[in-house]
Amino acid sequence: MGKNDKKGKKEPAVGDEVTWRSHGSTAEGRVEKKVTDRREEAGRTVAASPAEPQYVVRSEKSGKKAVHKGSALRRRKG
Repeated sequence: MGKNDKKGKKEPAVGDEVTWRSHGSTAEGRVEKKVTDRREEAGRTVAASPAEPQYVVRSEKSGKKAVHKGSALRRRKG
């Protein structure tokens, strides 16, 4: 994980293996990019900022990209 955020938690870093909740189950994948501005990513508009970054992740199962706030991502153990 990267540096600490405002609450003292570690921010995800590019390359981290993470999990997140998706449609009632847990998805697994890898962080591909940190987004810090408003732009199109993974098929939607992401309203990110340097103070509130979001992260592009790729699902191991489907291979598809998704974008999530750091608070939604958990570092995968193991």
